[in-house]
Amino acid sequence: MQFLTDFVEQVKAKNLYRQTVTYSPVSPAHVQLGGQTYLMLASNNYLGLTHNPVVQQAAIDAIRMYGTGAGGARLTTGTFPLFEQLEQELAKFKETEDAVVFNTGYMANIGVISALAGPDDVIFSDEFNHASIIDGCRLSRARVVVYRHNDMEHLQGLLTATDCQGKRMIITDGVFSMDGDIAPLDTIVELAETVNAIVIVDDAHATGVLGPGGRGTAAYFGVKDKVQVQIGTLSKALGAEGGFVAGSRALIDYIKNRARSFIFSTALAPSTIAAALAALRELSARPEMTVKLSENAQYVRTLLQAANLPVFNGITPIIPVMIGAADEAVKLTAELKMQGIIMTAIRPPTVPVGTSRLRLTVTAVHQREELSTAVDTIIAAVKQPRTTVR
Repeated sequence: MQFLTDFVEQVKAKNLYRQTVTYSPVSPAHVQLGGQTYLMLASNNYLGLTHNPVVQQAAIDAIRMYGTGAGGARLTTGTFPLFEQLEQELAKFKETEDAVVFNTGYMANIGVISALAGPDDVIFSDEFNHASIIDGCRLSRARVVVYRHNDMEHLQGLLTATDCQGKRMIITDGVFSMDGDIAPLDTIVELAETVNAIVIVDDAHATGVLGPGGRGTAAYFGVKDKVQVQIGTLSKALGAEGGFVAGSRALIDYIKNRARSFIFSTALAPSTIAAALAALRELSARPEMTVKLSENAQYVRTLLQAANLPVFNGITPIIPVMIGAADEAVKLTAELKMQGIIMTAIRPPTVPVGTSRLRLTVTAVHQREELSTAVDTIIAAVKQPRTTVR
């Protein structure tokens, strides 16, 4: 088993070693470690709903009523009333006929894609799609054609030039998790119509973030009736755990009978479903949360750009500060941690070599004063002279 040790030593030498760090969350925006409190700028808890009293109470009440676990898979013993309520309200939120919940967003992607596509089909996939989309494509055994990131001319050429004996599908993230940019879904659906392709969008980072009331990318572009499959998560803006798929009633019925990651997984715990349902209701009742999130994101992005830091234009709360070398990104996160700020160094293979970055995420519950102080600290750290072997 020497290969195990050899692998770890290799990734350490390349500054690509990863390990878990145990933090104790004290609020949606702060964590504690070793008796010190840190500002968290690495979480996808975009609306801060993990600590919302209504959401927390719903989880407690569900445990008292239904117990701590589901006891089985959804199709055997694991479905209880809260599932039905959550799926009905997710469908209403996404303005579709139906929805179904999975244990994670990852399992939703691999389950849905592998269920819908097969060896005779062709999947057109954005090169920056999430790993769960990539793995779902692999599991499907369909032919996968990768188009350049958000390059609609390239996608159009591939759609025209690629022969297909079965179904054509175009799959994209709605909001891309590493750059925070948005897929041009309006153009994608237009191109899909020219070849009768199915459009699948993963709104993990768009649900609760983008579009009217946080309804996602299809709502943002006004094309919800032209996107056949909308995938989302309960684990980010909704502050719970799980994934979901929304679409036609026929689609959801098909998924329940074909998606292996749904059929063969023990269901989520009652407390998790209750928390997600309460969070969804909070979002629906308080759309101003998404407005505050957008305002905070724009505030931070403007300050960083004013300091001439390499930050992309955009409107989402994912703000990458481009660094380049993996070792420099790691050093910067260590320096920022010493100053009370938690950020993530994103390195290969998550991003291409030479594009390592500090991934900064903003939430609706961050205060302007702490964001301003954090940005000043980040600017000073990034701009300090350093010598790095690239």
